[in-house]
Amino acid sequence: MALKAAFIFLAPGVDPDKDRQTVMTPQVELTAVAAGSYKEAQALAVNLVEEGIEAIELCGGFGNTGAALIAEAVAGKAAVGVVRFDGHPGLEGKSGDMLFK
Repeated sequence: MALKAAFIFLAPGVDPDKDRQTVMTPQVELTAVAAGSYKEAQALAVNLVEEGIEAIELCGGFGNTGAALIAEAVAGKAAVGVVRFDGHPGLEGKSGDMLFK
């Protein structure tokens, strides 16, 4: 059985219901989905876990605070990992912690 995983990335003005894509391989079913804010990402993470997602990887735009919010939202029901950037190039060189507090 394939691991069900998700990658959540931050982008202004997106719609998580529309801005998503799933890639299926024999080992991993990966859903990439966009969120416009930490609040939206928290709700999205909860929904993904309800859909059977076991692991969530967060884009480098999530700062320490954002990653903690997602981990808290899924409450141990999925593993949460983070790609790290000091300043994310897609967020004008800033961390989501600077943009979404």
